[in-house]
Amino acid sequence: MHRLFVALRPPAAMRAALSAIMGGVDAARWQDDEQLHVTLRYIGDVERPVAEDIAAALHAVRAPALRLALSGVGRFDSGSRGRALWAGVTPHDAVATLHHRIDHALVRAGLPPEGRAYLPHITLARLNRASGPTDAFLGRHAALRSAAMRFDHFVLYQSHPGKGGAWYEPVARYPLYAGSVGQS
Repeated sequence: MHRLFVALRPPAAMRAALSAIMGGVDAARWQDDEQLHVTLRYIGDVERPVAEDIAAALHAVRAPALRLALSGVGRFDSGSRGRALWAGVTPHDAVATLHHRIDHALVRAGLPPEGRAYLPHITLARLNRASGPTDAFLGRHAALRSAAMRFDHFVLYQSHPGKGGAWYEPVARYPLYAGSVGQS
């Protein structure tokens, strides 16, 4: 089985800006540099023939390069507890358009459509019952912003679970064509 997802890999300067703000929440499992990404489509566990069909289907995706910027932080909640801290990226419409094109390509390859609402973000930390309060972190970094940076490809990744969290192996890289959308 192959656990797959499609994502954008942030440029080094954006990853460095995110790494600089990580901390200050007890028992949070902070992402390392190699884990930082903007998920475009989670796929999940598939057999090898399906993984090969997915890789081929993504070659048909045609979309312009993106210029994205960091825009604030937030928390995904689960009941009364948070489950993850994230940094937002804008413009949402540009990333959502690419997400939609990828989702359609994967549906044509036989996968079910994405069932969740799409919110472009970069996960910063995973939270658990032992994690401390997050309000101070959210308040301190609410105004997080960066210059818009160019994303000129997206990546099919395989996720490998590990004791300290998953590590992500790039399987294939797909170019976004010259020109751009989402200028900020």
